[in-house]
Amino acid sequence: MAEPVTVAIPVRNGGALLRDVLAAVRAQRVDHDVELLVADTHSTDGSAELARSFGATVLPVERFSHGGTRNFLVERAAGAHVAFLTQDAVPVDAHWLARLLAGFALADDVALVYGPHRARPGAPVAVARELYDWFTSIAPDGAPRLDRTTTPSGPDATTFFTSANGALARWAWERAPFRDVPYAEDQALALDMLQAGFAKVFAPEAAVIHSHDYTPLAQFRRSFDEWRSLHEVHGWVQPLDPARTLLALQSQVRADLRSVRAGELPPPVLARELARSVRHWTVRAAGAAAGSRADRLPAGVRRWCSLERRA
Repeated sequence: MAEPVTVAIPVRNGGALLRDVLAAVRAQRVDHDVELLVADTHSTDGSAELARSFGATVLPVERFSHGGTRNFLVERAAGAHVAFLTQDAVPVDAHWLARLLAGFALADDVALVYGPHRARPGAPVAVARELYDWFTSIAPDGAPRLDRTTTPSGPDATTFFTSANGALARWAWERAPFRDVPYAEDQALALDMLQAGFAKVFAPEAAVIHSHDYTPLAQFRRSFDEWRSLHEVHGWVQPLDPARTLLALQSQVRADLRSVRAGELPPPVLARELARSVRHWTVRAAGAAAGSRADRLPAGVRRWCSLERRA
């Protein structure tokens, strides 16, 4: 048996999906002992007990932070490689972990490997298509993609990484750990790893089921946080061009409509998905414009706009 590998999951009130995540981890077929670590932050729904029933080591966390808590998990991990999931990201099959680990064999300097997210059954067409198009664009040929540059300029596929479905090599983390940041710890980690001279791999077959169907306000706040983090990590500011924004919205809605029609759905469902599409892309654009300019807003406004309630 090869050296152990660690699967690490930050948890707070993981809910019904946590059981699916833990079961999927335990079903992995891989030539390693699999250590399961859970960092639990004051769960009150039995998440810690559920994790222990799957053989996880549960580490209590007093104050959660996206970067700090993940550093804490790596510090406690026995594996030379640590794969991260979130409490609602379910590996699609029993080969997820093996496919992530295979990415490290592509070159000696690979520090990060990550895989795609796929939409949950019943997710809005706009959400499903956005995920599909983004991850397909990273590796259009379906083969693993290796990125290596010491002068990364993002945000783009070269600098992208996801800690909801990604793994790191401990030796690289020791030189470039997660920043102790409130958000976008994965984007910052990818940037730091690339600047340190390490490589990053996208493994298209190492997928997880992970998507959200937010209310309009929650989606605005999530988009606000995402684009705020892109500004903080990469300095990105979403252009304010009403005409181009409107054209982009129309293009996305048309693409969603084509996708719905291809599925030959009944008219009521088509109408529902069209409304969802218009809402999704409009709210996303508003959150992006505001979030990338968060530093210009009063602290109280930033707090209200943030899903994480961060001022």
